[in-house]
Amino acid sequence: MAQIIDPLPSDSSERILCCYVNATSKIQVVRITNVANWYFERVVFPGQRLLFEAVPSAQLEVHSGMMASAILSDTIPCDRLRIEAELDATLEASEPQLSPVAAATAAE
Repeated sequence: MAQIIDPLPSDSSERILCCYVNATSKIQVVRITNVANWYFERVVFPGQRLLFEAVPSAQLEVHSGMMASAILSDTIPCDRLRIEAELDATLEASEPQLSPVAAATAAE
């Protein structure tokens, strides 16, 4: 997934696909500050799902609050927001399984 505005640094060999959902009723600002040479910050509206690429060591800071004030309410390791492994497991589980008889017939 390409991030047009803020691509990961070119020396980042391992990238993971992450998903964060704002499950609150307030607007949040999320940012990653612990990756050198990279600035990532987004506004996430209530109920919005944010998909982004990061390195496994990245930490997503979640800032919540009202007008003109924001409080760091959570810091989440991006490897906990990773969705690729879960997608692979879901896709494998949803593949139709053939009975032994059907599998033997299909092999012939």
